[in-house]
Amino acid sequence: MADIKRRDSIQVMVGDVPVGGGAPVVVQSMTNTTTSNVEATVDQIKHLHRAGSEIVRITVNNDEAAQAVPHIKEQLLEDDVNVPIVGDFHYNGHKLLVDYPEAAKALSKFRINPGNTGTKTRDENFCTIVEQAIKHDKPVRIGVNWGSLDQKLLAQKMDANNELENPKSSKQVMLDTMVESARRSAELAENVGLASNKIIISCKMSHVQDVVHVYERIAKMLDYPLHVGLTEAGMGMKGTVASTAALSVLLQQGIGDTIRVSLTPKPGGDRAEEVRICQQVLQSLGIRNFVPQVTACPGCGRTESTYFQELAEEIQEYLREMMPIWRDVYPGVEEMNVAVMGCVVNGPGESRNADIGISLPGTFEEPKAPVYMDGEHYKTLRGDNIGEEFRNILDDYVVNNYGSSNGEEKQQTAHQST
Repeated sequence: MADIKRRDSIQVMVGDVPVGGGAPVVVQSMTNTTTSNVEATVDQIKHLHRAGSEIVRITVNNDEAAQAVPHIKEQLLEDDVNVPIVGDFHYNGHKLLVDYPEAAKALSKFRINPGNTGTKTRDENFCTIVEQAIKHDKPVRIGVNWGSLDQKLLAQKMDANNELENPKSSKQVMLDTMVESARRSAELAENVGLASNKIIISCKMSHVQDVVHVYERIAKMLDYPLHVGLTEAGMGMKGTVASTAALSVLLQQGIGDTIRVSLTPKPGGDRAEEVRICQQVLQSLGIRNFVPQVTACPGCGRTESTYFQELAEEIQEYLREMMPIWRDVYPGVEEMNVAVMGCVVNGPGESRNADIGISLPGTFEEPKAPVYMDGEHYKTLRGDNIGEEFRNILDDYVVNNYGSSNGEEKQQTAHQST
């Protein structure tokens, strides 16, 4: 693991999941189903959790959603899925939590956006939500977002700035307001009676440098755990790259106790993609391991065959498919490195450096594929079933290196389960 000094913070328990205080960085996600549709919401929570989301947030925006929350939790427990569920409250959370105490009990955490708790009654409504958190012994995330920033506080900051001899830019005042809103809201929550080990802070913006700037300031100012992410990151490559850039800069500094990648999915797209990106960021930085990593070359003019690409993708998908079972059966397998290489230039070297690797032949190379285990040549594969043979060798490697005395029986059960 990477030798990154983590920022000291208070530890907050979200259900059974510790956040901050030296605990591993937690991956979380959020459903995009209509919460009142219990079946659809339960199915997506289960899907996100299987992908690796350790906390899942749901929208609680109306009476129907609040009424559904206990049923969602009940169904998850019946299906043996004990993942903490966070309620996302805006505008009317103070009313819903009071009117539907069973929903409050079923949730593991409340998310409060201090900019969306009212206008004239903003602080009063905020305090009501905090009081409900105290009553039901729940932590809260105070989630400041620049798209819904406290306009009263922003106006005060702008007025004060205008009176300065050398006023700041409007952008800088907004950044200052983000930080002040988080600090002020946490102070108010504690004044109401919420313990400091029940508070998590986030300050989300949609531009990388702004997020980095705000979190660097917050990290020095407050000792609550920090939920880190780029809000409204966008779609596809843009959202992935921007989120990775922001998270990587902060995590490398030890800032961030729980993270989310907020991607805009394609219509009908896989919501769990944002979970896998979070995992890959943490794994690429050497902070946590989730799934064995596949090293594969980009390809070049030395090989006309696409087989190494196909096999690399097949092996990566196979590893992800097996991990929900393997992580319980074979402890430590998530740290395994696999190489699938496409020609003789770097193929043998990368394969030797991996725990297990295969070097496929490039154009005009002899049609053979040497396999290496733990730096040593294991055997050479030939013929039309190289992919299947390599996967079988991979299975045996997992059993022999990460399994117990009954590993073969467990491996057979794992295959049957998938």
